[in-house]
Amino acid sequence: MQQIVRHEVGPRMTQMVVHGDTIYLCGQTAADRTVGAADQTRQILARIDELLAAAGSNKSKLLSVQIWLADIRYYDEMNAVWDAWVDPRNTPGRATCEARMAFPDVFVEIIAIAAK
Repeated sequence: MQQIVRHEVGPRMTQMVVHGDTIYLCGQTAADRTVGAADQTRQILARIDELLAAAGSNKSKLLSVQIWLADIRYYDEMNAVWDAWVDPRNTPGRATCEARMAFPDVFVEIIAIAAK
């Protein structure tokens, strides 16, 4: 049976769950939500780098990413940051959708699954 390891466990959710060789990140949002969509995206991607490194992985091992935008008009702004960050030789499966966020100052949320 494969071990399940939870990182940064909270009362409602865990930031990262590792099951065998698969890493599941919860929806990541920016810590500083006083900034626009591009800066929120930068913060989120830096956090994803941090979490993946803690699990012994990196962005080149991303398998699947879901990006949620509070307004689809942020699509190009978010993509400019994404395109500069993502490993172009190892792009993950990805979906981007517009959704009402839990808080009005959250413009971007990213959920990711990666291999170790």
